[in-house]
Amino acid sequence: MVTLVTGASGFVGSLLVPRLLDAGHSVRALGREEGRMRDSLAPHLDLDAGEIELVRGDALMGEGLDRALEGVDVAYYLIHSMESPPAAGVPFSERDRVAAENFAAAAARAGAGRIVYLGGLLPAHESIAARARHANGGRGGATPVGDPAGVRPSRHLASRAEVERILLGAVPDSVALRASIVIGARSRSFRLLVRLVERMPVLTLPAWRRHRTRPIDQRDVIAMLVSAASAPIGGQTLDIGGPEVLSYGEMLTRLADLLLVRRPAIGLGVTMTPVAGRIAAAIAGEDPALVLPLMEGLGGDLLPADERAAELLDVRLHSFDAAVERAFAEWEEHEPLAAR
Repeated sequence: MVTLVTGASGFVGSLLVPRLLDAGHSVRALGREEGRMRDSLAPHLDLDAGEIELVRGDALMGEGLDRALEGVDVAYYLIHSMESPPAAGVPFSERDRVAAENFAAAAARAGAGRIVYLGGLLPAHESIAARARHANGGRGGATPVGDPAGVRPSRHLASRAEVERILLGAVPDSVALRASIVIGARSRSFRLLVRLVERMPVLTLPAWRRHRTRPIDQRDVIAMLVSAASAPIGGQTLDIGGPEVLSYGEMLTRLADLLLVRRPAIGLGVTMTPVAGRIAAAIAGEDPALVLPLMEGLGGDLLPADERAAELLDVRLHSFDAAVERAFAEWEEHEPLAAR
């Protein structure tokens, strides 16, 4: 099977490519800079062995897509644009929409059999509504995003839902996996949490600390993505998550325990996302353009709508502690964890 991995220089893409090769796929990787792809993939495979074809392209500009998709059976779409915009006044949601439309059109032209997309979990009401849309062939039967009866998704999550709709609408046998926090040494949401625990002697947590999610091990995400290439699940959206339901406050406490540090916590009764997001970005050394949209998504529970994914994709889930310990070990191969 010929597979294309977009975003091959990113966290998930660079881990997915070698696993697809191990599974017997012929792999092509697409990225904006060949040098970045090589740097990201080199620790995981021998690029001089000729196992993988690197294609330079840009979904936002529509460059290189026809070449990249030629003869492809399955295309993985792992492109997200939450870094600072390259042009003033162009929000990440608009860039995501344009890139998805360009890619979807090119995939349809090329006759790709399936697109596999990794998006984000939606608030419970909207996730159920989206499932109803799919059940009705996209013909409604769902509460609109932002309906007063439901929970309004953040800009970040609404953008990912729009990308999902565009991709699944272009290639009917496509599959979308929706995850919350992925636990891995290069996962920026996970790194943000770790940096906060490392650098805050007292964890001052807004009201979102009570909201729950199901963080998932990067190994389980990659295994599910590999399985999604050929599993008989075409046209479906699957919510994926780890085996444990944790509030964000509980996650930070567990991270402190695993880092072997004591971090007293103070709970606040308000959310203050614009202020808290900028403070968190400064503490963690992250770009506020990334952190603010992520923190906007903490306004409610982000839980899978059902338990189908692990069974359908034949993946045994790792525990939260096992996932974190593995991520810490990989982290310390490249840089020290200050708290340790």
